[in-house]
Amino acid sequence: MKIFAETERLILREILPTDIEGFFELDSDPEVHRYLGNTPVKSKDQIVEVINFIRQQYIDNGIGRWAIIDKATNDFIGWAGLKFVTEETNNHIEYYDLGYRLVKRYWGKGIATEAAWASLAYAFDQLEVENVYAMADCDNDGSNKILKKVGLVRVETFDLDGVPHHWYAIDRSTYNTKKLSH
Repeated sequence: MKIFAETERLILREILPTDIEGFFELDSDPEVHRYLGNTPVKSKDQIVEVINFIRQQYIDNGIGRWAIIDKATNDFIGWAGLKFVTEETNNHIEYYDLGYRLVKRYWGKGIATEAAWASLAYAFDQLEVENVYAMADCDNDGSNKILKKVGLVRVETFDLDGVPHHWYAIDRSTYNTKKLSH
C-alpha cells in the first residue's frame, strides 16, 4: 500500500479493493452526487469497477485519486488528489485535475481543504507539474469555496453536459506564494 501524503489528521493513500464499503457509502449517497450528475451508484459491483478504473490510472498515468483515511479512527472518509485527464474537457487535454469527494458525515470539518493542500503540494513538489486545474458546478458553493481557499483562480465558466461549471487553475508560482501564507 502506497501512501502519497499525510497531514495532521489524514493519510492519503492508494485506493485499495478493500475500500469497497466506504466507497459504496460515499457514492451511493444522493446528496454526495447532487452536483455530480445525480447518478449515485446502486450496487457494490459498480464500486468494484470504479476502484479498478482508478487503480488502472495508477498504472497508465502514474497518478490517480487517493483514499482519504482518518488517522484517529482509520476510517475511509472519501477520496482526494490528482487525476491525469486524457480526454478533452473545456478545451484542455492531458492535464492534472484536483478533486475530492467526502462521505457526508465528514462535510464541514475542513477535510477537503486539508486534502486539497496536500494534493497541490504533491503536484508541485513531487510531480513538479507547472499547472493544476479543477472544475466545480457553479451552484456547488462548498467546492467553489475550497478551490479558492487553496489558491485556485476561476478562469472561466463553461458548459459541462448542459450544466454551468467554473474552471479553475493554479500555476507553480501562485502555489508557492499561497503555500507561504498557508
